[in-house]
Amino acid sequence: MLNRLNKILEKCMPFLTPTGVLVGLLGAAWLHSFSFLVPWIFAAMTFAGSIGSNFKDLGRVMMLPLPIVANLLILHLVMPILGWAAGAYFFPGDDLTQTGFVLLFVIPTGVVSLVWVTIYGGNIALTLALILLDTLLSPIIVPLSLSWIVGAKVHMEPLDIMGGLLWMVVVPSIIGMLLNQLTKGKIKPMLGPKLAPFSKIGLFIVVSINSSVVAPYLKQFNMKLLEIIIVAFVLAAFGYIAGWLVSHWMKWDREVTIALTINSGMRNLSAGAVLAISFFPPPVALPVIAGMLFQQILAALFGQQLGKKYGMTSSISSTAK
Repeated sequence: MLNRLNKILEKCMPFLTPTGVLVGLLGAAWLHSFSFLVPWIFAAMTFAGSIGSNFKDLGRVMMLPLPIVANLLILHLVMPILGWAAGAYFFPGDDLTQTGFVLLFVIPTGVVSLVWVTIYGGNIALTLALILLDTLLSPIIVPLSLSWIVGAKVHMEPLDIMGGLLWMVVVPSIIGMLLNQLTKGKIKPMLGPKLAPFSKIGLFIVVSINSSVVAPYLKQFNMKLLEIIIVAFVLAAFGYIAGWLVSHWMKWDREVTIALTINSGMRNLSAGAVLAISFFPPPVALPVIAGMLFQQILAALFGQQLGKKYGMTSSISSTAK
C-alpha cells in the first residue's frame, strides 16, 4: 500500500511543489497558523532522507573528490554570485529582493535530488555524499555567504540562521546516519519504504504552509513579481546546465554526469523558505517561493533529456507503462 502510494507520488513529483504553492495561496487564511510545525516536519523529512547514507559511503566517494568540489563550487560560488548579479541588475536598490536571490542559490542541494538521481540512474553514492557534506557544511556556508555577498544591506542574525540549519538539517542527518551505521544498513529496508511517501507528503505540506505565509505578496501579482519568477526560472535552469557542462567538459561517466547535473540545479528550497520567513522580512522569501514553482519540473525535464542522451528511460516512465 505505502509502496504504491510512493510510486504515485513519484509520478506527481514535478507538480508537487507548484500545487503546494497554489494550495498555500488558496488556504492562506488558516494554513499560516501552522507555520510553527514547519521546522519539525522538515527535520523529520531530513531524517527520512538520511537513513540510507553512512560514513563509509562518504569516505568512499571522497577518494575521488573532483565531482564533489565541482558541485560545491557551482552551488556556493558560481550560482550565488549569479543570483546576486541578476538581483542587482534587474532590481537595483531593492535590497530585500537581491537578498532573496542570493538565498535562493546559497541554500545546499536538496534531499529530493536523491529521488531524481535514483529515477534516472545516476550515481547514488555520490549524491548521498554530496547531500551529506553540503548539509553538514550548510550552517557555516549559508550565513557566511549571505554576510559576504549581501553584507550590511539587510539585517540578519548569522548565529540564528546557523542554529536553524543545525536543528532542521544537520542533527536529523547525523541521527539517521548513526542509526544506519549501528544497524549495519538494516534500518533502510525496514523504515525507508514506509517513510518515503510521508517525506513527499511532508514536502507538500511544508511548501503549502510557507506559501501561505507570503501569500499577501504573491496574491498582489504585478510586473515585478512576474520578473522575479522569470529571473528565478532562468537562473535555476542555468544551475542544471552548469552541472552538465562541467561533467561533459571533464568527460565523467553517465552516472556521475546525471548526479552532478541534478545536484547542481536542485536546492533545499523548503529549508530556504523556512529561513527566509523565520529570519528575514517576507519579500526576501519571494525569489525562494518562485524557485519552488518549477524546481521539480526542471529536474524532470533535465532528467528526461539526460535519459534520451544516454539511451535510457526513467523508473517513472517504466512504471507508467
